[in-house]
Amino acid sequence: MLKYEVPEYKKIRVIVDTDAACEADDPFAIAQALMSKKLDVRAVVAEHFGEAGSMEKSYQEILTILSCMEKDVPALRGEDGRLCETKGTAPSPAVEFLKEEALRQEEKPLFVLCLGAMTNVARALREYPQIKGKFTVIWIGCQDTEQNNPHIREFNSGNDIEAANFVLHSGMDLWLAPMKVYATMLISLAEIQRRIYPCGNIGKHLFENMVAYNNSPFAGWTAGESWSLGDNPAVGIAMHPGCGRFRMRPAPFVQQDTLCVEKEGAPLIRIYDDVDSRFILEDMMCKLEILYGARQA
Repeated sequence: MLKYEVPEYKKIRVIVDTDAACEADDPFAIAQALMSKKLDVRAVVAEHFGEAGSMEKSYQEILTILSCMEKDVPALRGEDGRLCETKGTAPSPAVEFLKEEALRQEEKPLFVLCLGAMTNVARALREYPQIKGKFTVIWIGCQDTEQNNPHIREFNSGNDIEAANFVLHSGMDLWLAPMKVYATMLISLAEIQRRIYPCGNIGKHLFENMVAYNNSPFAGWTAGESWSLGDNPAVGIAMHPGCGRFRMRPAPFVQQDTLCVEKEGAPLIRIYDDVDSRFILEDMMCKLEILYGARQA
């Protein structure tokens, strides 16, 4: 057990919005969020990743993680497609929950950690504009107007460009960890085997899921025996907003090729230039070791 407490006034409410079945990194961030004493996780909600049936795959992966960790936290289905595909459909359980949580009268501030596309948040803002200003979005996604890479299609923004631009330019309180930041969260498969695999059912699942994806044809872009746990900065920033340097800058506009440009009149948002990867990764691994033990690998 963790032999410390976090004062109530320092705690925050959190909704984790995740395309959990897309690649193998989301589950690490979900696990870290669920282990934090500061983060009062109210729900983990499923996000699509641009393929038919992908939201449901994410939902099933969330259930697996919760089972491995023996956590009784609501898991909710999100929008089953891009924002443009939701017209004429009823809002998903994730969207309804976000609305209800945003309007709840509580002293703890609400943060939505978006680890994939922002379809659920965009739909919630479109359907219920009264929730604007009631929560903060921390998003892992987007290129950067100061550091665009024309050779890479940024995944999270690319899975729903309309939703990304809708939220980026909504005037919401938004903290952005762009690709140049989340790509720095390097960890080796050997380190995952040594530090995480021995940690109970969740450690076994995290490692084996990573190895399976790394060996799949979908991971041809990876280096081979390393990974960037690019979603974990959302958790680290929620735990300690000062874990990286940031500036208030105009929200980027995402083009169809996912390169970002500035547009006149864009709202100012918080954009991180870097994060402390040691703090974030060590926090996750130490909590896994403390809370889920160390069986023999």
